[in-house]
This record gives sequence, structure tokens and C-alpha cells, in this order.
Amino acid sequence: MFNEASLESAIIENLRNQNYEYVKGDDIHKELPDVLLRDDFRNFMMLNYDLTDFEVNSLLRRFDNYTNADLYSSNKEIMNLIMEGLIIKREDKTKQDLYINFIDYENPEKNIIKVVNQLEIQGTEKRIPDAIIYINGLPLVVFEFKSAVKENTTIKDAFEQITIRYTRDIPELFKYNAFCVISDGVNNKCGSIFAKYEFFYSWRTTEFMGEEADGIDSLETMIEGLFNKETLLDVIHNFVYFPDKSTNSLKIVCRYPQYYASRKLLDNIKLHIKPNGDGKGGTYWGTTGCGKSLTMLFLSRLLMRDKTLASPTIILITDRTDLDDQISEQFLCATKYIGDETIVQVKSREDLKTHLEGRESGGVYLTTIQKFSEDINLLSNRQNIICISDEAHRSQTNLEQRIVMSEEKAEKKYGFAKYLHDSLPNATYVGFTGTPIDATLDVFGDIIDRYTMTEAVEDQITVKIVYEGRASKVYLDESKLKIIQFL
Repeated sequence: MFNEASLESAIIENLRNQNYEYVKGDDIHKELPDVLLRDDFRNFMMLNYDLTDFEVNSLLRRFDNYTNADLYSSNKEIMNLIMEGLIIKREDKTKQDLYINFIDYENPEKNIIKVVNQLEIQGTEKRIPDAIIYINGLPLVVFEFKSAVKENTTIKDAFEQITIRYTRDIPELFKYNAFCVISDGVNNKCGSIFAKYEFFYSWRTTEFMGEEADGIDSLETMIEGLFNKETLLDVIHNFVYFPDKSTNSLKIVCRYPQYYASRKLLDNIKLHIKPNGDGKGGTYWGTTGCGKSLTMLFLSRLLMRDKTLASPTIILITDRTDLDDQISEQFLCATKYIGDETIVQVKSREDLKTHLEGRESGGVYLTTIQKFSEDINLLSNRQNIICISDEAHRSQTNLEQRIVMSEEKAEKKYGFAKYLHDSLPNATYVGFTGTPIDATLDVFGDIIDRYTMTEAVEDQITVKIVYEGRASKVYLDESKLKIIQFL
């Protein structure tokens, strides 16, 4: 049974077991309104990039100049700097411009990662967050705890503490925030400060296709899974999404099934890409509520930025116009996130052909499988094309031949998928489906990850359907019943 103090102590101890450095808030010397650990920032920058004091101070001023009055815009801009890095001009004009990252994503051990508790911060009011994860002096994760044994407090109170009182009174802290964690020890959720409470979710596994945990065990899976240093840095780097433009302060932090599915599919695609592989990138079995379109978005970023794939061309294929419009709306607002300015909803097969002609890499194209109807002309024989198919259990698996009879003659016909594969013979194919069938696995390869209805219900994504059994009254015609008995 956790009260707030024991819960805070338990989480800090778990983080220390994963080699997080622990510092008490009272031991940090800074101005009360300041939220940065400036010495950590300077030490990381100078050690990794050999910057001058002037150059480091210029970077700090850049962060300071973002206003907390427009918290969403500032958080979006700062997170973009943290995720993508930037190019700086050197104080010594004889030196070339330098590209820097504020976090070393490839070498986690080179970062200064601390958990700090009970740090006083002065804004319009003085506030003391329960715990903050600092990476190289930047406060990227905020924890707030509530007691599971107090009847008058719930985990939702922790949510309101962060998203209402803290963002109002100490907004400077949340300019840098990647995501927040709310916990009472039994219920443990994470999410964006701009999200509603129902969009805070548990992190219920520690590994790919691992056992899901609930209750107190889900605290362990969150700390050992999400806060494994490699995973935490990966989530901050690749799995926090801001659309290019947003009218409703949209910021999305991945859920655990989206994270693990994206990572496993990337690894499998690299294993099966032609010419050394068979072009079967794998099948993702995701039921209602798994967030397939977002998983496709996260996967697209990973594909586009993977060094070994050298900026592939991605083609997203649906089998309905409404699905194509829905996914296109999301992807067309994600050019910065994916890292490619060419994201196009193609109008026809000829339109796609025009886009692919002369292109050797890059580009994201969204289309429907019906556009490949009965045209076997080659679109591209490149091997660095990744086709991602939604609803991969239907028209996207019909490769077989059929005979169509008419009054004049018998004709050989094939399904849409046959024409797609003939048009892009060296592409790698990935399938997303809620109901995989044998043909799905034949076309796309084995199931690489799954998110079942049971998991969706336990994650409170999907409402559990309960059937109440009732006996029906049946009236039999006795004369007919005797006839049946003698048959």
C-alpha cells in the first residue's frame, strides 16, 4: 500500500537501479525561477562538442528566449530542437558550422541523466513537483504521485495537478517537457501535458510481445520498460509527434504497443528487404484500439531516418477511399516529423508513376489498392521501396488467378494485389490487419507483433462487450413433434 512518500521513494530506488543519478532538490543550487540544470548542460556540450563558453551561453539564451506564454508553440519548437538537433555557427569564424544534438541518442552512457525530487520552482506560485527526469540539464519528464490509500484522492488528481496547476503556475518547466507520468502505485499512466485524462495510458510491458502487467506490477513494467535508458531516449527521439499545423494543441506520445510494433517491424523489414531478403516485411496483428495509423506514422519516421535504408520511398496502401483520406490527412501534416517534404495523396496509378519516375529515394505516397486494377506495367524496379498495407486481410492479398467467363470468351483475371506486386516487383511489403488469414501471412510474412482485443480492453481502449444469457421460450406443435420422432 503506497502513500505518496513511499511511492516516490520506491520509484527513485527503481530508477537508481537502472543507473540514474539521484539528486535531492534541496542539494541543487539555482535561482528559484530557473528550471534548467545549467552546469549539466554546459558539461555535456563542452565534453561532446568542445564548445566555447560563448557558444554554450548562446544555446542557453536560445532556450530562455522561448516564451512560456504560448506553451504549446514553445514546447513544439523546443522538442523539435531536442529531437532533431541544429546547426550552429562557430565563435571562431575560421571553423565550419557545427551540427549538434542536445542528447546523444546513439550512446546513452554519454548523457547526464538524473532523477531529482522535491525541487522548488518559483513561478506565479511556488510549486514542488514530486520528481523530474533531467537529461543533460533539460527537464524532460515530470512525475506526480498520489496516495492509493486515501479515499479523497485519485490518480486523476495527479493529472489535474500537472496539467492545470503546474502548467498555470510554473509553465517554464513545461516548455521542455516530453511527457508526464501520474501514479498512485496501482494505477500508472503517462501522456502529454496537452492531452485529456483519457489519453494517458499505462506502459504494461518491458519487452517486445512480453507479458502485460496490471496494478502494482504495471509500475515495475513502466520503470523497467519505458524508463530503460535506451527506450526512454528512443521515445523522446522518435515517438513524440506534433503535426506541422494544429488548431487544438495536438501532441501525441506513443503507447507501448505502438512503440514495440514499430521497432519490431523496422528490424524485420531490414532483415527481409531485397535483394538478400524475400520482400516480406511482416504482419502486424492489431485489433480495434491499437492505433494502427499512428503506428504506421511512427514506423515511417523510423524507416525514413534509418541509416542503412538510405531514405526509402514509402507507399501506404488502403482498400477504401475513406481510409485513404483519413490516413492521408494525418500524414500530410507530418512532413517535419517524418523528415520528408514529399508526402502526396496520389490521384491515379499514372500519377504515382509520374512521381516515381526518376526518383531514387525518399517520398511518401498514399493510395488505394483499386488504382492498380488490371495494369501490369512496371512502376519501379527499385529495391528501396516499402509498401505498407492497411486492412491486409482483404483485397491486398488476392494474388491468385481466376477465370472470368463471358459470352464471347474465357479470360484470366487476377486480384488487385497481383497487379500491385507486378508493378513494384522488388518492393518490401508490410501488412497491418485486425484479422490475419493464411493469405495475409503468405503475402506479408509472419506475424511480427500483435495487440489483441483482451489487451485493448485491459488498457481501457475498447469497452468490454458482455452478453447476458437468457433462456428463450419455445412452443412446439405436439402433433408435428410426434411426426419428427417417427422419421
